[in-house]
Amino acid sequence: MSIQLQLIWLFVLAIPVACIAWTVTHEEVFREPREFCIKCSKEGTSIFMRKFFYLFTCEYCFSHYVTVLFVVLTDFKLLMDDWRGYLIGGFALVWIANVYMSLFARVRIDLKRERTEVSVLEKQEKQQDYAIDNEPTEMVVGSKPYSGTQSRNTGRKMKRRFHSQQPPAPESKS
Repeated sequence: MSIQLQLIWLFVLAIPVACIAWTVTHEEVFREPREFCIKCSKEGTSIFMRKFFYLFTCEYCFSHYVTVLFVVLTDFKLLMDDWRGYLIGGFALVWIANVYMSLFARVRIDLKRERTEVSVLEKQEKQQDYAIDNEPTEMVVGSKPYSGTQSRNTGRKMKRRFHSQQPPAPESKS
């Protein structure tokens, strides 16, 4: 296989490795098994047990398992055609997959920050609208003065009624 084809395989094969490692270690679908592994990694009786279960909670650590699986399934080798090609390809695959996961985590953080900013702005707009809708209004309707706290729409309706009931303008003397 040519070096160009090997590099294409490296960057493409890292996508499912990163996807599987991220999903198992971060997403809600695997929350219960992940919580079990976290508990076992903290409360395990032996160091071997604690370290074994910790590997399922860390995306970097878990990506090594997934990489071994994909290297075996695809017979992926990088640069050399013997056992060294498997070793180099495996570590390169882990590295590229973790770059992908880091980029994905950064994008998620940025999206979450933008959603939070939009949410804060929407709350501020609602508070401003509430303050405008509930500010005191004073007007004269007919012969009775009106004052009090009313919604903006009620005040507009009353202003429309008031303006429609105005007497006709006096006739000019010409």
